[in-house]
Amino acid sequence: MGEILVGTASWTDATLIKCGRFYPRGCSSAEARLRHYAEIFRLVEVDSSYYALPSIRNAQLWAERTPDDFVFNVKAFRPLTGHQTPRRALPQDILRALNLSADGAPLYAYTLPPEIVDELWRRYLAALQPLKDAGKLKALHFQFPPWFTAKRSNYAYLEEVRHRLTGYLVAVEFRHESWMTQERRDATLAFEQQHAFVNVVVDEPQGARNSIPSVWGVTNPELAIVRLHGRNEATWNLKDSTSASDRFNYDYSDEELAALAEPIQQLARSVVQVHAIFNNNFEDQGQRNGQTLMKLIGGVRRQTRI
Repeated sequence: MGEILVGTASWTDATLIKCGRFYPRGCSSAEARLRHYAEIFRLVEVDSSYYALPSIRNAQLWAERTPDDFVFNVKAFRPLTGHQTPRRALPQDILRALNLSADGAPLYAYTLPPEIVDELWRRYLAALQPLKDAGKLKALHFQFPPWFTAKRSNYAYLEEVRHRLTGYLVAVEFRHESWMTQERRDATLAFEQQHAFVNVVVDEPQGARNSIPSVWGVTNPELAIVRLHGRNEATWNLKDSTSASDRFNYDYSDEELAALAEPIQQLARSVVQVHAIFNNNFEDQGQRNGQTLMKLIGGVRRQTRI
């Protein structure tokens, strides 16, 4: 029977800090906030690594400031998932090597020289080595863009990702409906299983082409991930939002969380560990919902075995 860990996507969102409800008075430093968070949860997803390469120093501090049984899932740096990347997100020396300024049109990995792409991969993994050495790096999370559809070239890229990340747990989250249609979902799960990818079960608004249904399939016996984005259809494709909290503003009701608890517990019967990650991140929504879910599955912080 697997262990269920609950956590949130990030612990430093601006609206979370500003609301003043999760962090106690005086808990204002980076160290204090992470230590407080880790008193309540055993899991966190690092979201900042999508926007910029993580640093070795930060990863070392994260390892030092959390208990021995605390784990991190880390999102992939955006060009590694095919997302458009502002030039300012790239390290200065790489911009110089490309003879580019920090201003100008966003870049895509396929437009970069292969040696630059290789270097981005190298730096991403090197930065996470302190977490890996400490036994606290659980999964690398690859969230692909809506234009990453179920076609041959993208299957080939997934195979490349698997090859580059031998020895790592790699979670895959799709944002195009083609991967999980009734006709294709079995083939998608079979491909994930063949390549030891962790299937990411999503809870998110439905009906858009960049939405997929909740497919409660296990493709790696080590881990299953349930990522809860909220169900706010009005903001799912919000244009010109200034922060992620604008899009993922949703407060799960106790009834909704109770309905989710049962299939999450069923997943735990097939894997060593289940991660339930709340990505609804306006103010303290994710932290409150996460603590409610922990109570529903039978425990607090040191989650439950079922």
